[in-house]
Amino acid sequence: MKCRTLFLFACVVLRSAQGRAQETASWTYNGVNEYRIVPNVVYSTANNYDCKLDAYVRNNPGHTTPTVIYIHGGGWVAGSKETSVMSLLPYLEMGLSVINVEYRLARVSLAPAAVEDCRLALRWVFKNAKQYGFDTTKIIVTGGSAGGHLALMTGMLDPSYGFDIPTDWDYTGVEPKVAAIVNWFGITDVKDLLSGPNKQDYAVNWLSNLNDKDIIAQKMSPMSYVRKGLPPIFTVHGDKDQLVPYTHAVRLHEGLTKAGVPNQLMTIPGGRHGGFTKEEMTRVFTAIKEFLKKNGLLEQSGH
Repeated sequence: MKCRTLFLFACVVLRSAQGRAQETASWTYNGVNEYRIVPNVVYSTANNYDCKLDAYVRNNPGHTTPTVIYIHGGGWVAGSKETSVMSLLPYLEMGLSVINVEYRLARVSLAPAAVEDCRLALRWVFKNAKQYGFDTTKIIVTGGSAGGHLALMTGMLDPSYGFDIPTDWDYTGVEPKVAAIVNWFGITDVKDLLSGPNKQDYAVNWLSNLNDKDIIAQKMSPMSYVRKGLPPIFTVHGDKDQLVPYTHAVRLHEGLTKAGVPNQLMTIPGGRHGGFTKEEMTRVFTAIKEFLKKNGLLEQSGH
């Protein structure tokens, strides 16, 4: 599996270099020589299911590296970390280490399992920071759709909310905290998707036959955890999104602003649920890089 992952990564890097001469010659060197891949690390086992992650570790001896935790989408019912490899490339190009996380989908465990798993993935990063050179003061969580929701939950929760199992989080003398969240069209109000005009089958399936669905949905909603002191949050959302209402992003932005949380909402006019154009993606990642630089999470000179 390790060879397969390395081969895939090399192919992606080489493909990205076609027709881009000097710029991608540098990127190819960085990708091939500055990273090592540690695939399929089991970070948690629950309900007889091994939750795994892949670590793309920057070779930077004697130094620590800002690190992105990437969480795939799929409505909590589908998707895998392997299908998200292409989405990691911009962060690798920035010179960041990347942790590509999988979690229990609805067919394995219903809500709140995915949230618990992603919090455990964060715990794994802090627990193993010294071994892999992760800068625990510069942990960024990102994902799209359900992955955006899980990125928000991972970064907005703290152990007091009861989703951290086990509870022995303290490995460094400091409670593990996220430094920034990059939310790609994530769900911010789960209850809104269970019935009415915004009903979505994937949300219904994630809660399925659970008792007290409305209460659980509220506990699974990032809007429930908006408060002063959260990490900076960058949100990108298309205003014609057919699967996650654009209003979710607007309400989050308004709530964070009212609470005094540094945040930015980047609207894609006419944008649907992802599938943005090349020009739109270029603008988004330019804005993300500036957001990370502004918050001290990326070198001003870039990579």
